Amino acid sequence: MNFQQHVAVVTGGSRGIGAAIVLELLQNGWSVVNLTRKGIGVEEFELPSELSAKQFCVACDITDTQSLKKAFAKAAEQAGKIDALINNAGIHREEKSHLMSDELWDEVVNTNAKAVFVSCREAFPYLIQQSSSVIINIGSFFDKMGVKSNLAYCSSKAAVGAITRCLAIEWASKGIRVLDVAPGYIETALNKDAMKGPLGDFLAKRVPRKTPGQPHEVASLVVSLLNPKMSFLTGETIYVDGAHAIAH
Repeated sequence: MNFQQHVAVVTGGSRGIGAAIVLELLQNGWSVVNLTRKGIGVEEFELPSELSAKQFCVACDITDTQSLKKAFAKAAEQAGKIDALINNAGIHREEKSHLMSDELWDEVVNTNAKAVFVSCREAFPYLIQQSSSVIINIGSFFDKMGVKSNLAYCSSKAAVGAITRCLAIEWASKGIRVLDVAPGYIETALNKDAMKGPLGDFLAKRVPRKTPGQPHEVASLVVSLLNPKMSFLTGETIYVDGAHAIAH
């Protein structure tokens, strides 16, 4: 593979928002190391051969520290460097709080929050080798909302914001910017059918433009934030929710 361009590591880039981010990166001249559970790259659409050649896939369980450590070492070995990390992988589980098991809580928090921190930590030795580098964590607008049966998810995404702020302050002197991109409801292949039912009706009432967001709208923002001209922007949570959270 030719890794002469900038190199980004993306977690969970096989489908949904992650796949859109991988595609946007490739289209903008980046090479991508895609960390997925099965080591499979973008699944939702077929990449043109010239772009596919710039995607390298590594199997990784983001909830396992040793797996992450090995994945980043392999990514750096293959690519020769790491310029950016996009922590996209995550899960969503619903359960009434009084019925929530320790296992469900651990599954959500370990995947959505702990894995973000561990990925940042494991990427750090490679990111500081560049004159400037960027970490973008994919959070959620649920981080500032109270949502029934979503205690674990909301808590984990609030933690992503806190991780972002703390690392941005601590690592600024190392030339590493850290940002949190927090989407609202985004239509993907997994939830497309649900968007046609009651959820779609709900969003039509709550989102000012009446429709959910699209993965490419999040991906475009993510890639734009990697621009070195954005060097003074760090530590922020940027909401991409169509003004849903502030609409009354």
